[in-house]
Amino acid sequence: MLDHVSLNVSNAAKAKAFYSKALAPLGYKVAQEYDGGFGIKADSGSSVWTQQAKVEEPVHLGFRVNDRHQVNEFYKAAIAAGGKDNGKPGVRENYAPDYYAAFVLDPDGNNIEAVCHGSK
Repeated sequence: MLDHVSLNVSNAAKAKAFYSKALAPLGYKVAQEYDGGFGIKADSGSSVWTQQAKVEEPVHLGFRVNDRHQVNEFYKAAIAAGGKDNGKPGVRENYAPDYYAAFVLDPDGNNIEAVCHGSK
């Protein structure tokens, strides 16, 4: 389980608008706002802490979820929040037979993924 990760964003307000909507289906809520950034946290304690700074190289963040429904809901919410499709929900057999995931690019080009391992 992910405890926390730090993420540079080029525009904290734009990133907050995206992440608060895109990660809502996964149980994440804005937990704290501070000068130049924000933290978004799940009930599990897992969190993403942002800081407005130059984004040198986009990163890949994969969020493990409980079921395929959450993957689908993440994808819909992230696209509605302004994310760009980088892989519609579906099985990725080249990763594993039960690897069900969706990929969306955030406003800075970071590849955000929701994945579940299982048939449900």
